[in-house]
Amino acid sequence: MTAISTLLLFAAAIILMVVAIARFKVHPFLSILGTAILLAAMLGVPFADIPDVIGKGFGGVFSGIALVIIFGTLIGSILERTGGAVALAKAVERVVGKRHPRLAMMLIGWIVSIPVFCDSGFVLVSPIGKSLARQSCTSPVPLMLALAGGLFASHVFIPPTPGPVAAAGMVGLENNLLMVIGFGVVISLLSLIPAYFFTAYIGKRVQETEETEDSQIVESECRCSAAMSFLPIVLPIILMALGSMASLIELPTGIAEVLTFLGKPTIALMIALLTCIPLLMQQKMLGKFHDITQSSLMTAGPIIFITAAGGVLGSVVVASGFVDIIKDSGESLKMLGVVFPFLIAAILKSAQGSSTVAITTTASMMGMFNDSGSIMSALGFTSPLAATLVVMAIGAGAMTVSHANDSYFWVVTGFGGIKARDGYRTMTLMTLIMGITAIALITLAAAILL
Repeated sequence: MTAISTLLLFAAAIILMVVAIARFKVHPFLSILGTAILLAAMLGVPFADIPDVIGKGFGGVFSGIALVIIFGTLIGSILERTGGAVALAKAVERVVGKRHPRLAMMLIGWIVSIPVFCDSGFVLVSPIGKSLARQSCTSPVPLMLALAGGLFASHVFIPPTPGPVAAAGMVGLENNLLMVIGFGVVISLLSLIPAYFFTAYIGKRVQETEETEDSQIVESECRCSAAMSFLPIVLPIILMALGSMASLIELPTGIAEVLTFLGKPTIALMIALLTCIPLLMQQKMLGKFHDITQSSLMTAGPIIFITAAGGVLGSVVVASGFVDIIKDSGESLKMLGVVFPFLIAAILKSAQGSSTVAITTTASMMGMFNDSGSIMSALGFTSPLAATLVVMAIGAGAMTVSHANDSYFWVVTGFGGIKARDGYRTMTLMTLIMGITAIALITLAAAILL
C-alpha cells in the first residue's frame, strides 16, 4: 500500500468516525472502537492479530490512568454535592472583591473547574455571577462569559480534570502529572487574558435574556469551609511535587521511597479523596457517600471507556505501520510541530462537540513519547517536556471552538442569560480567541524549550 493511499484511508476513517458521532449520534465509544477495527482491517493488520491489538490498546488505559480519572471525578462530585465548589467560588469573590466582578468570575471558574466538570460548575456558580451583577449594577452577560472562559480553560488543560489526565496517561506522562499541571496552569491563565478583555467588549454589545428563576438557588445553600474545600485540590499537587523532589535531591532512602509513593498520582488523589470525608461529615452527607460514589462511577465510566477505545485506535495506528508513513513524510509534518495535534483536536472538537472526546482521541493517535513506533516519536516528541507541550496543544485544540453541537455552549447561553442567536458571537468567538492564543503560546514555548 502506498503512502498516499494509507493517508487517504486514515483520513477517511477519521471522517467516518466524526460523521458517525455528529450526524448519526453513534456513541463515541462505539464509533471510535468500530473505526479502529475497520482501519486495522483496511490497513492490512492480520485478522489473527486484531484481537491482540484491541486488547493491548484497551487494557493499557485501565492499567494506567483509569483510577486517576475515577478519583478525580469522585472528588469533583463531592465538592459539587456538598457545596464545596460554591465555597471555593465565594472565597475567591471575597478576595478579588466587588470592584472587579469579571476578574472574580473568571478566577472562580478557573478554580472550580479543576475538580468539577465545566457544565456542572457553570450551573452551580452562575447565580453568584448574577448576584455580583446586581450588586455592581452591570449586565450579567460579561460576567457569565468570564465564568464560562475560566471554567473552560482549566477543563481542557489542568489535571485532574478527566480529559487532560487521560491525555497525559496516553502519551506516557502518568508519572509526570505535576509537569502537566504546571504547564496547564500557565497556559490556561495566559489564554484567559485576551478572553478577559473580550468579555468587556462583547458584553456591551449583547443584551441579556430574562433572568432565570433559579438564579438565587445556590447562594443561600453554601455552609462549607473554604479551607476544607481547597484541600482536596491543593493536597495532591503538593504530594506530587514532593514526589518529584524526592527523585531530584539527596534524601535518606526510606524518606525518598515514602515521598515517591505518596507522589504517585493515584495515591495522591486517593489521599485527597480521604480529605473530602470531613466535608461530607460537616454537611451531614456521609450517609450519601455510597450514592455519590455510584453516580461518580457512572460519570467516569463513559470517559474511561471512550479513552480505552481511543487506546485501541492508537494501538491500531502503531500495528498498521502508519507511523512509518509519518516518518517518511516527517520533515513536512515536523514543520507543523505542536500545531499538528492542535489541528487534529480542533477538527474533532468542532465536528462532534465534546472536548473530552477530542482530547482522548487525539492523544490516542499520538501515542507514547517513549514508544519508537508512535506518531510522537515520528514527529520528534521524545521527551517528557515535549510530550507535555503536546498535551497542551491537544487541550488548545479541544477548546477550538464551542458551538451548537457542544452541550456546554447551551449551558452557558441558557443559564448565562445569553440569547441563543448571540451564542456564536459570544461563546464561540471567545473560545476561538482562547484556542488561538493558547496554541500561539505553546508554539512559542516549543521553539524556546525544545
